[in-house]
Amino acid sequence: MTQYLDFEKPLAEIEGKAEELRAMAKRDPDTDVSEQAAQLDAKADKMLTDLYKNLTPWRKCQVARHPDRPHCRDYIEALFSEYTPLAGDRNFADDHAVMGGLARFNDRPVVVIGHEKGNDTKSRIERNFGMARPEGYRKAVRLMDLADRFGLPVITLVDTPGAYPGKGAEERGQSEAIARATEKCLQIGVPLVSVIIGEGGSGGAVAFATANRVAMLEHSVYSVISPEGCASILWKDAEKMREAAEALRLTAQDLKKLGVNDRIIPEPRGGAHRDRQAAISAVAAAIEDMLASLNGKDAKALIRDRREKYLDLGDRGLAA
Repeated sequence: MTQYLDFEKPLAEIEGKAEELRAMAKRDPDTDVSEQAAQLDAKADKMLTDLYKNLTPWRKCQVARHPDRPHCRDYIEALFSEYTPLAGDRNFADDHAVMGGLARFNDRPVVVIGHEKGNDTKSRIERNFGMARPEGYRKAVRLMDLADRFGLPVITLVDTPGAYPGKGAEERGQSEAIARATEKCLQIGVPLVSVIIGEGGSGGAVAFATANRVAMLEHSVYSVISPEGCASILWKDAEKMREAAEALRLTAQDLKKLGVNDRIIPEPRGGAHRDRQAAISAVAAAIEDMLASLNGKDAKALIRDRREKYLDLGDRGLAA
């Protein structure tokens, strides 16, 4: 069953009426409603195109958070073979908000790491809604060390509202764990490519996305803070999240202009949740292309490339 966002309510009504007509025809085969249903389908088709033609930043946030979007686990199951997960940080526990392990991508050995939000109530609670604790970032560091040791490219899939801000996480060194993971991204001498598949929230996302190449799905977002958090701080009113989303310049299109991401991956019309397989295939093509662009570079060149990319961001931002 399709889950509709707030701004899609008019579309939901039209598609609902078309489904009602078809259900009526099934109950009474003598009733011919095919023409009316086709007209409603055409109207819904046009409305869907118009709605997604020019989404506001806040609406893009809503699409990026859609519960039916493909998540990290979906991408790993669809795109990687021989996936062997690694668990735990050898210090405290295993963080289920972070998935990662050895795998093959197009028969090439790689290490894949990503945030997993879960897809139902039980799994979302288990995965902490994709908000990693320190042990999650330390697990990611373990995986990046492993990749560096064996010369394996690293692929990261980012989808998190941000690192978990709970008391226990802070007591166990959340800030340091994020900093260590970001530092490790800059140190490894293997290709590192990252895709923002949904939300890229704050340092929790930067710790995985400080990569040689960064791609964003068309309706994904990447920001220093959530629009609601920004609005609460600046205006003491979380309901001003629409204004905050505009000010944060968090869309893939804005961030491409600023040089934060290197490419935008087109989504199926109506968002990745409307055609999950097409979205996954588009991400696969982007990952393959980004890895190919790094072929032949030695460790020093890869590290230098990454370092220069992020040192240059301030100049690009000023120019924009």
